Amino acid sequence: MKKRSLWISAASALVAAAALAGCGSTTFFAGRALPPSGISNRVLIAIQNPSSFTRGSLQFVDAFYDIRSSFNDKIPLFSISGFSGALPLSIQNMPEEQVGAVYGSGDGSFTLINYAKESTGSTVSGLSGLSSSIFISRNQSYVFAANQTNHQFTVVNRANNSAVSLSLPGVYRVSVNPGGTVAMAFVQNSNFVYYPRQLTSTQTISYSGGPATWPKAAVDCEPLNAPSWCLFQAQSPDSTDATGNYYGQPLAFDRPVKAVFSSDGGTAYVLNCGPECGGTASSVSLLPTSPMIFLLGQQSGLLPKTAALTASCLTAGASGCNIPVPGGASNALVTSSTLYVVGQQPQQVQGQTLYGGNLTVVTPPAGTTPATVSTPVSISDGQPGAVSRMILADDDTLWIGMTKCSGGVRFATNAAGGYGCLTMFNTSTNKVTLLESYLGDLTGIAAVTTLHKVYVAQGGQVYIYSTVDGSSIDNQFVTVTGTAYDVAYMDGLTDDNNTVY
Repeated sequence: MKKRSLWISAASALVAAAALAGCGSTTFFAGRALPPSGISNRVLIAIQNPSSFTRGSLQFVDAFYDIRSSFNDKIPLFSISGFSGALPLSIQNMPEEQVGAVYGSGDGSFTLINYAKESTGSTVSGLSGLSSSIFISRNQSYVFAANQTNHQFTVVNRANNSAVSLSLPGVYRVSVNPGGTVAMAFVQNSNFVYYPRQLTSTQTISYSGGPATWPKAAVDCEPLNAPSWCLFQAQSPDSTDATGNYYGQPLAFDRPVKAVFSSDGGTAYVLNCGPECGGTASSVSLLPTSPMIFLLGQQSGLLPKTAALTASCLTAGASGCNIPVPGGASNALVTSSTLYVVGQQPQQVQGQTLYGGNLTVVTPPAGTTPATVSTPVSISDGQPGAVSRMILADDDTLWIGMTKCSGGVRFATNAAGGYGCLTMFNTSTNKVTLLESYLGDLTGIAAVTTLHKVYVAQGGQVYIYSTVDGSSIDNQFVTVTGTAYDVAYMDGLTDDNNTVY
């Protein structure tokens, strides 16, 4: 009876969509194209090994009714046509552009998905083997990827169909600002940060003589005989060489792993993993983005002096300072005036070092007003240094997903009390709700905004939760065959509905 009622409701929705089309309307909110399925609340699911004949598929479900089939079962499931990537690992969700970018870890493919047509678009070429981290700019002009095995940071300029691979031993993560003007590279177990910049024709000539002709902060410029891009180590402007190129000293970081960006795009918040990643102290370092802009004609400014990042933003309200975050800092989410920082804190438990999850609410400095840092609150434990999943949803909730939560402090000290990988945090009341017992690694979250629910990929399956109270919602009609690894709300209101940026 329940499924019958869902069918009737779904039928009504499709009739309404057809009526709109009959009146000449082929769009819904924000001028977006009405998709062929007629569904206006779609959650995309990246599925690994859905059958013995294919290693990957992209299916989507109706997130309003929480069903995977059409109302009359004539269509048993909806999927993205033409997708052939192997072992899809992540979905970079860009609903404002009606585009998604799916990375296949089985074949190194990076495929654009057309949300309006519900079909596969182009596949990015020029990548160097398998990527440990990859992003495309929201205008789809540039792709940045880290290949840790080959020690290469690759830049693909889709506008002129060119690709350059820059050497950077140990590179394993990249971060790209939402505006698509700044990219940053991070090396595992390193205290340095790197960024690429395009070169002018004059610089190409000047740097064509090899490393001896490069600026002293450059770690690689390619192609070697006529470089078009250089990769720079973040340096303070303490001195210049004979041609006026500043290089100074490397800026002071502590196992940096990622950068997130302020709402106005002017500041990069570099997350220093600290003890969680074998370093000394976890923190957030503030860098101006203007010196790191890779677009020609927009590069300006200087990075702060080395000494600046030793100054605490808690007393100095300047850009280019450092915010201590004792609870850990391996991932963060930015709102207009707040940083939600997540990390794992090492603790000695039963004679061994285990890690406990923490969430810290940080207010960055503004003018002469210093930064503030909350007392860390305990959340789900996770794998040290791993990329957690974070997303804001309805009802003032922040959702945080972890991997390897069964190896943390909670399980070691209270296995019977539950040690799940998913946390719901109410940003208004600062209340933490730890959801469910252990269901496996949490690898994807999608906020189905305005419908008061989130979809998650956990333990290889799809689950649904209410943002009102964190309760489970019946998922029997959205479960998949194979391993669900990531989810994305294709019809999100903004590109912020994305756990990858």
